[in-house]
Amino acid sequence: MTSIAMRFRCKRATAFTLSFFTAFLSLSNPTNAETASATTSSSNQAEEVVYQSHGIAMHGDLKYPEGFTHFDYANPDAPKGGTMRLASTGGFDSLNPFILKGTPASGLTRLGQGFLYDSLTTQSNDEPFSQYGAIAKTIIWPEDRSWVTYKLEPNARFHDGEAIRSDDVKFTFDTLIEKGHPLYASYYGNVTSVETPDDLTVTFKFKDSTNKELALIIGQLPILPKHYWQDKEFNSANLTVPVGSGPYKIKSVDPGRSIVYERVKDWWAKDKNINKGQYNFDEVKYDYYRDDTVAIEGLKADQFDVRVELSSKQWATAYEGPQFKDGRMIKKLIEHDNPTGMQAFVYNTRRAPFDNIKVREALGYLFDYEWTNKTLFYGTYTRASSYFNNSELGSSGLPEGEELEILNKYRDQLPEEVFTKTFKVPTTDGSGNIRRNMRQAIKLLKEAGWNLNGGKLVDANGKQMSFEIMIVSPSFERVILPFQKNLKRVGIEVDIRLVDVQQFIKRIQTFDFDVMVGTFGQSSSPGNEQRDYWHSSQADNQGSRNTIGIKNPVIDELIELVIQAPSRESLVARTRALDRVLLWNHYVIPQWHFPAYRVIYWNKFDYPKDAKTHYFTTDNWWVKPDTAGK
Repeated sequence: MTSIAMRFRCKRATAFTLSFFTAFLSLSNPTNAETASATTSSSNQAEEVVYQSHGIAMHGDLKYPEGFTHFDYANPDAPKGGTMRLASTGGFDSLNPFILKGTPASGLTRLGQGFLYDSLTTQSNDEPFSQYGAIAKTIIWPEDRSWVTYKLEPNARFHDGEAIRSDDVKFTFDTLIEKGHPLYASYYGNVTSVETPDDLTVTFKFKDSTNKELALIIGQLPILPKHYWQDKEFNSANLTVPVGSGPYKIKSVDPGRSIVYERVKDWWAKDKNINKGQYNFDEVKYDYYRDDTVAIEGLKADQFDVRVELSSKQWATAYEGPQFKDGRMIKKLIEHDNPTGMQAFVYNTRRAPFDNIKVREALGYLFDYEWTNKTLFYGTYTRASSYFNNSELGSSGLPEGEELEILNKYRDQLPEEVFTKTFKVPTTDGSGNIRRNMRQAIKLLKEAGWNLNGGKLVDANGKQMSFEIMIVSPSFERVILPFQKNLKRVGIEVDIRLVDVQQFIKRIQTFDFDVMVGTFGQSSSPGNEQRDYWHSSQADNQGSRNTIGIKNPVIDELIELVIQAPSRESLVARTRALDRVLLWNHYVIPQWHFPAYRVIYWNKFDYPKDAKTHYFTTDNWWVKPDTAGK
C-alpha cells in the first residue's frame, strides 16, 4: 500500500484571454457549463462557442452541478482528528516525487493529487472522468477544446502563506516538462504554449483540437511554488522538506523508515465542496517494512491500521486470530466494476529472444494458469484476457462495427488472426499435465529457429535459450517455480531473480531485465497515458512505462485514435481495437485479475458504507469518536 488513496491509475486534464468574450449566455451543453459566444476583432471570422463552468467532463454531463455541497462518497459531517497509520515496503530516499532520480516517500504524488500538493482541479471518484475546480475556480474552454483557461481562486495559498498565482502554474508546467520525470513530457506533449495574462488567469494552448482529454488532464498539475524552487536544484533526490499547498504538510521524516504528515488546519481549501468530509485525520503516518510478510504481522500486532491485500493465499490464511473473532479487526471484500488492467509476465522486447513474436507466443503455452489458480490461489482469480479486464473497454469475440472499420485500415500490417479468431490465452485442464501445450510451444519455437538438442533448446549457433525472471515479492516465487519447471522441460534455462524494491524500480526504469512480473493499470477513461505505455517514442525513453519496448506504427496510430475519441461509444470501440492489437502481438503472458479490494483494518474507523467509487481510498474515512485515544 503506497498511498492513502489507492488510485490504481491516476486520470488526468489553452489559452484564451477574457477580452475575447463578448457575451455570456445561459445554455445547455454536454458538460452542464455556461456558454459564451466569443468573437475576434476581425468581423469576417466566425464566432467561437466558449464554455465556462465549475467543472468539465470528458464525455457527457457532469454529475455535480454548480453549487453542490460535497461529493456523494464523502460525509460532510465526518469528525476531524486521530491518526491513520499506513505501511509501505522497501524504503525511500527522496521527497521529490516529480523526477526520475530516487525513490520518493509514500503520500507524495507523481501525477494527480497527493497529500502535499494541491492541483488546478480534482477528479471526482464516482464518475468515469470529470474534473472540478480546486486551485482553479472556473474552467473556460472552446467547443473544439483547442485551449483551456483556468481562473484561479484569489485566496489560494501555499503552506508558507504565499499566494498561488498564474506564474506558479506556468513555472510548474515548464519545470516538469524540462526537468521532471519523462512521463510529463509524454503526457502533456500536445501543449504548445502557456500564457499568463494576469495573476489569476492561465491559458494552455494545444497543438490541435483532436486531443479532447488535454483540457482535463492539464488540471491535474500539482502546483509547485515558484518562489521556493526557482533558486534550487529541482532534479535532485534529497530529503529536504519542500513547501506544499495541499491538505497535509510533512511533520517529520525518519529516512527510509517512516514519514509523518499533519493536517493543515488552516488549509485554504478545507471548506471547498470538493474537500468536504475528506482528509479527516490529524496525522497520517507511513511506516516502512522489509516485505509484505513482515508488514502483515505488523498489522495484526496493531503497528498500523489498514491494508489492501493482493495475495489470495494471505487473504485466505493470514488473517485469523482473536482480534478478528471479537470484531476488533475487520476483513472486508469490497467489490467493484473498475478496469483491473493487465498483470502479466512482461517481456523486454529490446532483447532476444523476446523480439520474436513466435517465441513470445510459445512461452505463453508453458504457463499453467489453471493448475496455479486451483492449487495456489484457492480458485479465486479470473484469468486476464485483456489489457482492460473487467470493463466494457476490453476486446472480445471478433471485431465489428467501428472497431472493425478501424482495424480494416491496417489489415495488411496485422496478423490475420485479428480478424478471424477470438483471442484466447492458452488453457490446460488444471491437472499439471501440459503435454499438449508443450507440443504447441515446441512447434512455434521451431518456426522461430529454435530446436531441441540433447535436452536443450538451442538456436542455429547451438546457444541455449536462457533468461531471467525478475520479481520483487518473495511470495511470487511459488508461482514462478512451476512455470520455471515447465520451461526447463522444453530445454529453456531460467533463473528467478528476487530483488529489493529500490533495485526493482531502478532496473525497470533503465529497462534492465529479461522478463518481469508487472502491471499496467487502467482507468475507465483511457487517453494520453496510453502513449507512455505503448508508443514507439517512449520505447527508448528511460523511466517511461513502455517497459515492453513496443515500437509498432499501428499501435502508435491506434493510441492517437483513442486520445481523439469524440464520444464514449467511439472511445470504447477504439480502445477495443488497441487492446486487440496488443493481445495478438503477445507482448506479455497474461496472469489474472480480481474484481474486488481485499481490505483489512482495525475497527476504529468509519466511512460512507453505501458510497460507490471507482477507486478504493481512505481519504473519506474518519476515526470513530468512541474509539478516539484507544
